[in-house]
Amino acid sequence: MRDPLGRLFPGLPRSVRVGLDWVFTIAGAVVIVFALKAWVVNPYRIPSSSMEPTLHCARPAPGCEARYSDRVLANRFVYHFRDPKRGEIIVFRTPPLAQVRCGAGGTFVKRLIGLPGEVVSERDGFVYINGARLDEPYIKKDRRDFSSYPARRIPKGNYFMMGDNRQSSCDSRRWGTVPRANIIGKVFAIYWPPQRLRIM
Repeated sequence: MRDPLGRLFPGLPRSVRVGLDWVFTIAGAVVIVFALKAWVVNPYRIPSSSMEPTLHCARPAPGCEARYSDRVLANRFVYHFRDPKRGEIIVFRTPPLAQVRCGAGGTFVKRLIGLPGEVVSERDGFVYINGARLDEPYIKKDRRDFSSYPARRIPKGNYFMMGDNRQSSCDSRRWGTVPRANIIGKVFAIYWPPQRLRIM
């Protein structure tokens, strides 16, 4: 349909109709962008070395390998259709204890290690799920710590998160599990810097 505003408001001058058309177009675009960010995809920046070398942060921050921090995209709707899976990199809101134990809270990016009902432990830097050692090819030798974490059962509806850089990751070992309601989405791509562009 040509000139829908003209059909709705035949008495308006053409210049006013053109101006209103632009206003409605821009407003619609803004609504679409905000809707996409709220329900579909949202960008995040990696601010610390807790996920090195899988996700880079920028030097000169301690432990960071890159000149620029990775920017990632998180799929916000996937977990409306299925449960999170072990090994996925997830964006989530931290429990309140993270602010106390880490000096930072808000939104974190970590890897999902333990699922609801499982027993998770760490011995000399190696993670065990229900007594079996977890295969973690994403952990580099120089990023592994030598910590131990006593065996604990993950509560129903909660998840155990850890960073890939175990030497400098303040994670579920220190502030506990993450409720399902706190999970925002699954990281599925690095979109910046250009040389790091990839689907994960």
